[in-house]
Parts: sequence; C-alpha cells; structure tokens
Amino acid sequence: MIQLFHVYKSFGSKKALRDILLQIGRGEFVFITGPSGAGKTTLLRLIFGDERPTSGNLLINGINLNRIKRKSLDHLRRQIGFVFQDFKLLPRKNIYDNVAIALEVEGQKPSLIRKKTRQALKLVGLVDREKAFPLQLSGGEQQRVAIARAIVKEPLIILADEPTGNLDPELTKEIMVLFRSIHMKGTTVVVATHSRELLENTAQRRIILNNGQITE
Repeated sequence: MIQLFHVYKSFGSKKALRDILLQIGRGEFVFITGPSGAGKTTLLRLIFGDERPTSGNLLINGINLNRIKRKSLDHLRRQIGFVFQDFKLLPRKNIYDNVAIALEVEGQKPSLIRKKTRQALKLVGLVDREKAFPLQLSGGEQQRVAIARAIVKEPLIILADEPTGNLDPELTKEIMVLFRSIHMKGTTVVVATHSRELLENTAQRRIILNNGQITE
C-alpha cells in the first residue's frame, strides 16, 4: 500500500529525511513516533503527495509519486484523508459544511453529499451538532469534525499528524477509539505522535524516527 525506497528529503541545506526504507501494508494501523523535529510531519506530507522526495521512490498503491502527473496526483489524494493537529476547520462555515466541502470540491451530487456527510458525522457522534460552528465546539469535538472530514471520502488511507496533541487524556482516548473503529472497517491508518501516553498499552506497530532516520 505505502512503500518508500531510499527516500531523502531536504529543505535547502537541511536534511529532513535520510534513506527512508519503509513498507506499510493495506489495512495496517501504524504509529510513527519520535521527538519533535524528527521528520514525522515531513514523512506524512510525502505520503500525502504534498511534498516530493529529493531522491528515492515513494509508491502509493503501486503508483510512483515521482512520476505521476498533477491531475493523477489530485485523483490519488482523494483516496487519502489527512487529520491535522490544529483541526484546520473553516470558522465561518458550520460543522456540516466543513465536512461536506471535501465532497463538494470533487463535484459530487448534492444527494450523495448529504448522505455521506451525515454518515460521517454520525460515526463521530456529532450529527446533532451539524448546524454549530467550530468555535462553539470543544477541542475534542473540533478534532472529531476534522476526522469526519477526512473519512467522508471513504479513503483507503488516513494520515493523522499529532491528532491528540492539543487534547487532554480523556479526549485523547476518545479520539483513538475513533481511529481504531475506522481501522476496523479496513482503512490503513498512520498516526504520527511524540506522545508516550498514546503509545502505552497498544499492540500497533511503531516506526521510530530520529533526526530524519528510522532507528527502530
């Protein structure tokens, strides 16, 4: 599903990732962990196609992102949901519209948008708050909206960058239960975190990054 072969990524003179060899199978749940600045966010952005490797090859579902055309890359990214630490919700749109926009930009039919948006909000337990605005919600609720927006497209892959970094321990547990329920539906889930608490009592595979390299 996700394959990286000797991937390097530099920003000017700074080497963010060095000689990354990694394979994540279809339907896996994987944690990418390591200290701040280890390269976790850069790795997720490469997988999402938001950045290109400086060298090496990165394949998603057998497609080499180094050789893909822009139009084909946009189509591939529709199969990937991205959950950000700071939510990135649109403050002037209500919760329903924040989720529905992911389908609207693809030109989906209004009837399908309504159906899928409400399904996603129901899954994260917010269908009764669809008319509320982001600033009327708690941090945990805003993160659940961000997850609903990521899953509404029914993606093959969910990438989450420090998704519980701004949440207290109880809300962290709720969000992780959501990710596990999404994973149980067959979605490949990749969560980047430096939180030790998040990694406690979990059997999921861990990939440890340090200074841009996989150390374990």
